[in-house]
Amino acid sequence: MSKEDLVIGLVAVVCIGLLICAGLFGYPVYKVWQKEKAGQAELAQAEWNRQISIQEAKAFEESAKYKANAEIIRAEGIAKANEIIGQSLKDNDAYLRYLWIQGLQDGSSEVIYVPTEGQLPILEAGRSVYRGESL
Repeated sequence: MSKEDLVIGLVAVVCIGLLICAGLFGYPVYKVWQKEKAGQAELAQAEWNRQISIQEAKAFEESAKYKANAEIIRAEGIAKANEIIGQSLKDNDAYLRYLWIQGLQDGSSEVIYVPTEGQLPILEAGRSVYRGESL
């Protein structure tokens, strides 16, 4: 064996030894680094999920506010319409009689309650039913 072969063999052994030492030391360091990066990724994902939840809650809140405002506007419209109808019917007996006559003509009312002198309705006092026929 020559001196050169011996030097090459020694360098090879030293290199292999250094690689083994680096592997024995570097692998645990790599595993720690890998776990740290995995934790950072998990933390970033949790933060994104939290922000998504917050944005969804804000959208739900805004939607509820718009729906509530729409209901208020609708209720105000109904109240105004009722006020207009009430004012138009006030002291307008002729129109109320007209509506009553129209109701009689379309046949939607089968029973008519006529007020007595005490302002109480006659509640079908003398009416009897036999086999689905009025007597």
